[in-house]
Amino acid sequence: MGVLVKIGFAQLNPVVGDFAGNARKIASAAADLESRGAEIVLTPELSLVGYPPQDLVFKSDFVPANLRALEDLHRLVGSAAWIVGCVVPSGGAGRPFHNAAAVLERGRPIRMVFKSLLPTYDVFDEARYFEPAAGVAPLEIGGRKVGLTICEDIWTPEFLPHSRYARDPVHDLVAAGAAAILNISASPFQIGKPAQRREMIRLQAGRHRVPFFYCNAVGGNDQLVFDGHSLAATADGVVWVQAPGFREGSFVLDIGDMNHDIEFRGDSRREILTPWLREPGGADESHDLRDLRDALVLGLRDYMSKCGFRTAVLGLSGGIDSAVTACLAVDALGAENVTGVAMPSPFSSGHSVEDALALAKNLGIKCPTIPIASGFDAVKAQLAEAFAGRPDDITEENMQARLRGLTLMSLSNKFGHLLLTTGNKSELAVGYCTLYGDMCGGIAVISDLPKTMVYRLAEFINSDAGRDVIPRRTIEKPPSAELRPDQTDQDTLPPYEILDEIIRLYVEDHLGSRAIIARGFDEETVRWVIRRVDLNEYKREQAAPGFKVTGRAFGIGRRMPLAQRFVA
Repeated sequence: MGVLVKIGFAQLNPVVGDFAGNARKIASAAADLESRGAEIVLTPELSLVGYPPQDLVFKSDFVPANLRALEDLHRLVGSAAWIVGCVVPSGGAGRPFHNAAAVLERGRPIRMVFKSLLPTYDVFDEARYFEPAAGVAPLEIGGRKVGLTICEDIWTPEFLPHSRYARDPVHDLVAAGAAAILNISASPFQIGKPAQRREMIRLQAGRHRVPFFYCNAVGGNDQLVFDGHSLAATADGVVWVQAPGFREGSFVLDIGDMNHDIEFRGDSRREILTPWLREPGGADESHDLRDLRDALVLGLRDYMSKCGFRTAVLGLSGGIDSAVTACLAVDALGAENVTGVAMPSPFSSGHSVEDALALAKNLGIKCPTIPIASGFDAVKAQLAEAFAGRPDDITEENMQARLRGLTLMSLSNKFGHLLLTTGNKSELAVGYCTLYGDMCGGIAVISDLPKTMVYRLAEFINSDAGRDVIPRRTIEKPPSAELRPDQTDQDTLPPYEILDEIIRLYVEDHLGSRAIIARGFDEETVRWVIRRVDLNEYKREQAAPGFKVTGRAFGIGRRMPLAQRFVA
């Protein structure tokens, strides 16, 4: 790269639409990086705007306001070139904007680079808003020729099997003389993606024989969590250094001295980044579970803070789902800001309340006990005449779930808590949940975790803490909604090991019943699961938003009609 010496990475956590706040973050990080000798400062994709802005871009003053903030930033630039993600008009009628990287330099007009490859799969819908770049060309920054790219522009077909892009921006930039590739990104987390992303960048660097410098966003924005893990790879395809995940911070690479210490400054902590020595693609399950825990904690913390909530409430049943959710909430918010509520029904076992209170004690959170038996009796009496001659059935089971939802929502209203729902992906998939009952809440923390993964995360939480924060009985007892005598989940559902794999094949891999049955699953079970997934789309349409951590989550990345007759 000629005489290029130092590149600064500002791994930031922007808030969608908070131009002033985001600009302050950018300016503060850039000034610090300049003081540490950075000549180019990278910030994430749409760092000034927050990702994804979605239909906010169509508001009449949104794009002009982000451009005004960009001009204000330009006046603050010091000795380095700042690369800032923003939205600019394109002049097009259907897609009137560009997803842009602005190059801000003191004493020079702002230059713009536009995103070339616009993702339109899973959670992404960028073609709804943006016009792709007409072409790419290297930029001269301080006499150095670099290729500036935005997120998807560096992803290759072997890592995006659904890709239909006819262009390869990296190839074109290197062919035109770019001596390095810079990439600003807002790449959301899912389990295993940090390793996949690292491997892709490593291969790209080695394939094109140029170094790659990658700056990713961090933080939670609604259903998406961005993990950071900004990194650099050398021209011979070796990952040089990678930043910590799930933390804001900054670091400077002196590419003239690959053996120097690299300091990552984040929140109140500083740490030295050492060369990446592990072979890509070899992360063990404990590493994935730690990332998963950190992603959910960050997602919840940011959702709460960015929406203006400080405290949370959730029901504690003594079961595994509410226990894991409570642990994540305490990590995200602090024990003093979390309230659990035990709400025994006439069918609750004695150990349910005991286990809920034991968990609350281990976590140091408040846990009042508010029985629902009297409310249940009152509702049944109210409906006795209307229900005369009919036996108890699922109606009475749902009454109990809804009384718990009423109780929790009342506490939420009275004290300003955000109510956390505790349902998992397995339940949500097949509708083993009650509308306006256990589905009540503002955010569904573990809604993208299959039940088997909830158990693995619970074991990790205990192992990582070095003690049984979650009581052993909670982990080992058969799961139950406890809405009728001696009820267990497996009275209704297949074993979770089987259920979760069928759901994965159907929802994430898009396989139909024949293909799943061909893999050795029982035909009746497969058809029952698939039918339940299809029939319960209406419930998921009304569910609280949840954090995406798997390859396909229910929510913005999966759009299905409610009134339809296709049978897979």
